[in-house]
Amino acid sequence: MRGALGGPRVLLRRLREVMAEPVSAQERLDKIVVLIAANMVAEVCSVYVLRVDSTLELYATEGLNRDAVHHTVMRSDEGLVGLVASQASAVNLSNAQAHPAFAYRPETGEEIYHSFLGVPVLRAGNILGVLVVQNRARRTYSEEEVEALQTTAMVLAEMIASGELSALALPGAEPAARRSVHLKGSALSEGIALGHVVLHEPRVVVTNFIADDVQKELAHLNSAVESLRTSLDEMLEHGDVVEGGEHRDVLEAYRMFAYDRGWVHKLEEAVMTGLTAEAAVERVQSDTRARMLRQTDPFLRERLHDLDDLANRLMRQLTGRDHAPSRESLPENAILVARSMGPAALLDYDRKRLRGLVLEEGGPHSHVTIVARALGIPARSRTQPASPIPATQSLSTARPAIYTFGRFPTWKRPMPSACGFALVASSNMRRCATSRASPKTARKSRFCSMPG
Repeated sequence: MRGALGGPRVLLRRLREVMAEPVSAQERLDKIVVLIAANMVAEVCSVYVLRVDSTLELYATEGLNRDAVHHTVMRSDEGLVGLVASQASAVNLSNAQAHPAFAYRPETGEEIYHSFLGVPVLRAGNILGVLVVQNRARRTYSEEEVEALQTTAMVLAEMIASGELSALALPGAEPAARRSVHLKGSALSEGIALGHVVLHEPRVVVTNFIADDVQKELAHLNSAVESLRTSLDEMLEHGDVVEGGEHRDVLEAYRMFAYDRGWVHKLEEAVMTGLTAEAAVERVQSDTRARMLRQTDPFLRERLHDLDDLANRLMRQLTGRDHAPSRESLPENAILVARSMGPAALLDYDRKRLRGLVLEEGGPHSHVTIVARALGIPARSRTQPASPIPATQSLSTARPAIYTFGRFPTWKRPMPSACGFALVASSNMRRCATSRASPKTARKSRFCSMPG
C-alpha cells in the first residue's frame, strides 16, 4: 500500500492518536474513516456495525452521503457488506455492481464507485461489524492493502467492544458486542459437587497494537513461543497426566500444535506488518476462529478450543501473566465457568479445589471433556439458546449460583440453604451425600424459578 500518509505503520500510529483524543464517539469514528481513506487513497471509507437485532448499520463514512449515517440499515446477510459479515472474510472486487450479492442503496450515493474492499471487524472470532473502502476506478486491491485494512479493523473492534458506540444507538439497536446471550446444553461428565463460581478468563486484552521496533517484537515472540513449549513439556512430565491414559494422549496432541511451524510463521508475518507480538497473536487467532466456526466438520470445530487455548497461553507468556489463579486465591470448592477451554487450561487449576466445569462451547469429544472425565470432574456444555441462562459475560466470580449437570437445564440463582455456593448435579442423585446439600435440597434446586 502506498497511501498519502505513508503506509500501515503510520496509519496505526495516527489511529492511536485519534483513539486517545478526548472527543465524542461519533467524532472519533469520523476521524478514523478520513484517516483510512487518505492512507489507502480511497474515495470512500465506511464503517458498518452489527446490531443486537442482527442488522448492519452505517455508523460513519468518508465519501458516501453523510445523511445516510445511522439511517442505512441492512440485514446481516444483505449486499456485499452482508457477504463480508456472513463469511467473516474479505471481499475484494474490481466491479462491485456486477456481483450478484450487490444491493444498491440510493441514499448512500455509492452508484459511482466500482471497486470494493470489505473486511470483517472481528474480536475473538466474533463479527462486530464491517470496514469498507471503495474507489471509482475499477481495480483489485493488493494483498498488502487487504492486510492493512484487516489490521486497522482490529483497532475498530476494540472501540466497538468497549461499549463506546452504545451512546449513539437507539434502544434495541445497540452494537451486538454488548448483548447478553442465554444458553443451555447437555451433560458431558456426570457427577455432583458444591462450590463457588469461578470465571475462567484467559483472554488478555491487547492495548498496544503498534510495534516501535519490529525486530524486538520478533525476538519477544520467539522467546515466548519457546517458553510456551517448555511449560507444556513440563506439564506432561508432572501432575495428573504422568501415568498415561487417554487424557495424556490428548495433551500430547495439544503439544504438537505449539510445535507447528506454520502457526509460528503466521505470527511472524503478522509482526512484520508492524504489529506488536501480542496484537499479532490476537489477529492470527481471530482469523483462525472465524474460519473454523464456519466448518461443518465437528472434529475440526472441536480443535478450535485447543487453538484458542494455545493462543491465550502464548498471550500470557508475552505479558507475563499467570495461566490460572493461584492456589491461595482459588476457592476450596470451585466450579469453573468458561466460554471454551483447552485441555492444558483445565490442568492449570488446582485439581484438589476444582469441583465442576460449565462450558458455553464444547462437545462430548472435545479434548477438555476427555480430560475432565479422566479426572472425575463433572462437566456440562451449553450449546443452544435458552431463556434462563446468561452468558459467562454476565457472571462474576464467587456469585451465588446453581448449576445442574445432567438431564435438567442449568440454572443460576442465589441459594441460601447452600450458604451462597453453587450446586452442580446430575441425574445420579446417589452422590449427594458427599456434598454439603442434601438430596432433597438438590432436587428442589433443579426446579427453582430464576430471578431476572
